[in-house]
Amino acid sequence: MTDAEESRVVDPESSEEERQVEAALRPRRLADFPGQGRVCDQLGLVIEAARRRGTAPDHVLLSGPPGLGKTTLAMIVAAELDQPMRITSGPAIQHAGDLAAVLSSLAEGEVLFLDEIHRMSRPAEEMLYLAMEDFRVDVIVGKGPGATAIPLELPPFTVVGATTRAGLLPAPLRDRFGFTGHLDFYRTQDLVLILTRNAQLLQIEADAPGIEQIASRSRGTPRIANRLLRRVRDWAQVHGAHVVDLAAAQAALELFDVDALGLDRLDRAVLEALCRRFGGGPVGLSTLAVAVGEEPDTVESVAEPFLVREGFMLRTPRGRAASAAAWSHLGLTPPPGGAAAGGFAAGANGQDVLPLSSDPSRLG
Repeated sequence: MTDAEESRVVDPESSEEERQVEAALRPRRLADFPGQGRVCDQLGLVIEAARRRGTAPDHVLLSGPPGLGKTTLAMIVAAELDQPMRITSGPAIQHAGDLAAVLSSLAEGEVLFLDEIHRMSRPAEEMLYLAMEDFRVDVIVGKGPGATAIPLELPPFTVVGATTRAGLLPAPLRDRFGFTGHLDFYRTQDLVLILTRNAQLLQIEADAPGIEQIASRSRGTPRIANRLLRRVRDWAQVHGAHVVDLAAAQAALELFDVDALGLDRLDRAVLEALCRRFGGGPVGLSTLAVAVGEEPDTVESVAEPFLVREGFMLRTPRGRAASAAAWSHLGLTPPPGGAAAGGFAAGANGQDVLPLSSDPSRLG
């Protein structure tokens, strides 16, 4: 991990310390979970129907970007069912025997939460197919020609899988989930509800304008919103402000390089390079990374997803380019005929195609 990734206050990934704080802030019931209304309604129906039948509900797959509440919803599933939950992750299960040990110790009705399920090893995935569908695993005893498969019956249980890369899950595994919910980024008004509740739990005195200012810069992600709330609280305490108000929020977020739209130093550096050094692009990823002093992987995985989602950057077959929104956000005027002025035409497959006059020397 680079210094840029470690220091970003808007990084949607969480540290161990933050996981402990988040655990104290997590809602326990679906009714207390703000945002994701459609997913919560669907999940609530699945849980209630299973409860009335007196059976374990179908297996649940939760997908979406990091920081949106997949782990929280998994815990809510167990709480709504009034069942214990076993927690593990894909990277922790590298062998089929690891999974067999977990599955064989499950009690009837228990919820098994598999975080980052797309990172399980292939032998473990194949064992999980059978366990999810038939509630049975085959334990191999011995080696070579004398090896014997001993079937082990399992009590009914529910798997809740969480993934940020649903496309990496093999089709046979996806098909065994009876319910799949995709979590989207939150609206500002939903983040306001989350921050208001969490400010009370953390005993932070905050007014509505201050909370709304934090929510509007949180990139639609509750984890980032909670982190910014704590940083604004720190600023208010150090500067003798007794209330997290609009002025405190603006001053603190300016100190931490989070602008009005949630862009941080790295985001703005990428846009500055695109617009000022390369005339809006197109420019190759490696060239762009050198221009901002970062590794290509950092630019592609850390800065680019948010910039593309918010419409500041275009990914084209010839490289990255700045949109009209990027020029406007930086207070710059795009060059005539550039990408921001409509210099890209839509190809037959719907992708952006660069004009023939594009300068190939800009490509990395």
